[in-house]
Amino acid sequence: MKVDLLNQKILNYLQENARLSNAEIGRRVGVSSPAVAERIRKMEDSGLILGYKTLVSPYEAGYQLKAIIILRAFMGKLKPFLQKVKEYDEVLNCYRITGNENIVMEVVLKNQNHLETFIDQLIVYGETKTQIVLSQVIENNPVTPLRSVQS
Repeated sequence: MKVDLLNQKILNYLQENARLSNAEIGRRVGVSSPAVAERIRKMEDSGLILGYKTLVSPYEAGYQLKAIIILRAFMGKLKPFLQKVKEYDEVLNCYRITGNENIVMEVVLKNQNHLETFIDQLIVYGETKTQIVLSQVIENNPVTPLRSVQS
């Protein structure tokens, strides 16, 4: 799908606040509400817009600890891990990577005991390295290649 300047502006507003009405977006970008609705529908149909979601604060939900865990899978354990990791509620993001390690995970946990229990579940699949996250320096939406367009 062709993403012109107007679509980029609409996407920027949706990424800032997906609950904005089509009328409000139209007012901001200078087109009618039906025109915005039609463009959004086309971007959804083409797969450019993947969906909408509610972001929940892990901290407010009782998860006081965020960590990055790197896994170096044991021989024959990578594929079973790739299936199992989908079942872990603690995992926010999981990436298969190149290099000596196989997996990088961003996880949220309730406390140190929860971290210990979680690592105990992982060590059957490989060696782990864990770093505790102190703060988030940059908040970034992982699927926003079009953020460079200013409205």
